[in-house]
Amino acid sequence: QVQLVESGGGLVQAGGSLRLSCAASGRTFSRYNMAWFRQAPGKERDFVATITSSGGSTSYVDSVKGRFSISRDNAKNTLYLQMNSLKAEDTAVYYCATSGYYIGSDPTYYNVWGQGTQVTVSS
Repeated sequence: QVQLVESGGGLVQAGGSLRLSCAASGRTFSRYNMAWFRQAPGKERDFVATITSSGGSTSYVDSVKGRFSISRDNAKNTLYLQMNSLKAEDTAVYYCATSGYYIGSDPTYYNVWGQGTQVTVSS
């Protein structure tokens, strides 16, 4: 089973940028649809973005459209989330996830999660 490890989080001022990475183990990464979610303190885990196994199709929650970009490098077994024009409300722990072939915004359908990486945006 694939294992996921996120990195790249940190503290950034509003308007700044960060790029998150999600390194996947195993040889099946290129077959899996992938997603990013985030969870702010005291709130539920929310959908951020998805990408198909080939990288040919992406989807975003409305609040990040035009600011965030999901991508992947299947040769490096790595998923990315480029975050620009960050806002205080983007502060959360960010998780990458997969369930293999499901692609959608419902976190209950995902069964493989990374440990998360903290993103804090100061205003």
